[in-house]
Amino acid sequence: MSVIKPIKEATADYQLENAKIHVQNLRLRTLIGFNPEELTKPQDVVINASIEFDAAQASMSDNEKDTLDYKVITKQMIEHVENNQFRLLEKLTADLVAIVMSHPKVSATQITVDKPHALRFSDSVSVTLNASR
Repeated sequence: MSVIKPIKEATADYQLENAKIHVQNLRLRTLIGFNPEELTKPQDVVINASIEFDAAQASMSDNEKDTLDYKVITKQMIEHVENNQFRLLEKLTADLVAIVMSHPKVSATQITVDKPHALRFSDSVSVTLNASR
């Protein structure tokens, strides 16, 4: 039977890489598009985000003050999407990247925004943007 070393002892043997938080299929509604019917009827968007940060301190302390609060970030994303109007998926996606990157602990992010049923015979159209420091 193996004994797990406390993280402080174990990390002497290896280095923890950045952690990634994945927010999957955040479903929201917003006005998005530029066709007349899109300007008056909110549509579904589905957001997937990968947020990278250094979790070494949080891994050792087990203290929420040492980690990235993904609930704060997702609340900001929800508020922004639901309270604004967008012509392009690119703009909406770039705004979400900016929200995530405004948090100093974040080292990188990848955001994908899907617009279900944007094209006939297609499940979805999406835009993905990446950012890093």
